[in-house]
Amino acid sequence: MTMKIGIVVFPGSNCDNDLFRAFEKQKLYQVLFLWHKDTDLPKDLDLCAIPGGFSFGDYLRTGAIASKSPIINSIIKFANSGRFILGICNGFQILCETGLLPGVLLRNKSTKFVCKNQILKVCNSNTHFSKLYNENEEVNFPIAHHDGNYFVNNETKKMIYDNNQIAFKYHKNNPNGSVDNIAGVYSQNHRILGLMPHPERRVTSEIGLDGERLFKSLNV
Repeated sequence: MTMKIGIVVFPGSNCDNDLFRAFEKQKLYQVLFLWHKDTDLPKDLDLCAIPGGFSFGDYLRTGAIASKSPIINSIIKFANSGRFILGICNGFQILCETGLLPGVLLRNKSTKFVCKNQILKVCNSNTHFSKLYNENEEVNFPIAHHDGNYFVNNETKKMIYDNNQIAFKYHKNNPNGSVDNIAGVYSQNHRILGLMPHPERRVTSEIGLDGERLFKSLNV
């Protein structure tokens, strides 16, 4: 069955087309764009995706303004109904700001924008997003962020470890100061994934295919 994917576009989003192509390339999905001022999601939507970029310019706390957009209430209801949500980079920040994912994203420890390829370790291969990866496998995704320093307090950190909510960790080096090298996390039911690196930029043989399995996994 063809899954329907909705990609939310905010003023300042700049990875929405990359994410659209990453899904559409698999020929497994019907993909459409959703505007942030929409108040309802399509009733037959299977997954809501929030791309990277600089929503509203991120002039205040990153993702904070976007988290108050009209579409967010519908996304929260969508999440509470057990549907799938994917947030990449700025999308991850927005999901944390809405409370759909634990933790916050702070300024990089270096205080500089970081843009490079990054080795990650797959920490949980038993989810709808990761079933085509192997546990502890190393993958290479690009990163491009200024506020990717993931932080949780000790109580929340224990909870996400106990629930196996860590999706990816930075491997061999930590580019932003994230606690325990965490690069991405799941919700408690593992149906919401947020990550700072960009798997949608690794879906071609010319550049690399490490990200393609994430987009294929959802329909396997």
